[in-house]
Amino acid sequence: MRSIRVETSSATILLTEAPTPKVRDRQTGEIAKDATSGEALMKVGVVYIEDGESSLFHVTVPESGVSEGLVPGSPVALPGLVARPWESVFNGRERHGIAFRAAAVTPAAFPAAMGA
Repeated sequence: MRSIRVETSSATILLTEAPTPKVRDRQTGEIAKDATSGEALMKVGVVYIEDGESSLFHVTVPESGVSEGLVPGSPVALPGLVARPWESVFNGRERHGIAFRAAAVTPAAFPAAMGA
C-alpha cells in the first residue's frame, strides 16, 4: 500500500504516552524492527489537534529518532509523518486501519495562539 505524507505545520501535536518498544509478537515479546535498517522500533501516543478537532493515535518511530526528555502532555514534532492504510485477516476476521510512522519524535513549542 502507498504511504501518504501528513502535513503537520498547522497542527498541535501533544504527547499522550511516553515512548515504549513496539512489540512485534505479543506471545514471545519480540520487539519490532525496521525492515530495511534492522533498528528497533518504538511506539508513542499522541493527540493531533487541527481546526478545532482532535484525534488520538500511535506513531511508530525508529529508536534513534526518539529525543530524550519527552514528557506526556508536552508538544512534539513528528518530522516525516506518513499514514499507510493496512488490511489483514486474523482468526478469520478482517481488520483494517491506518498505521502512522515518523522519522523522529522531538520536543516542540506550543503555538502562540494556544499560549495567549
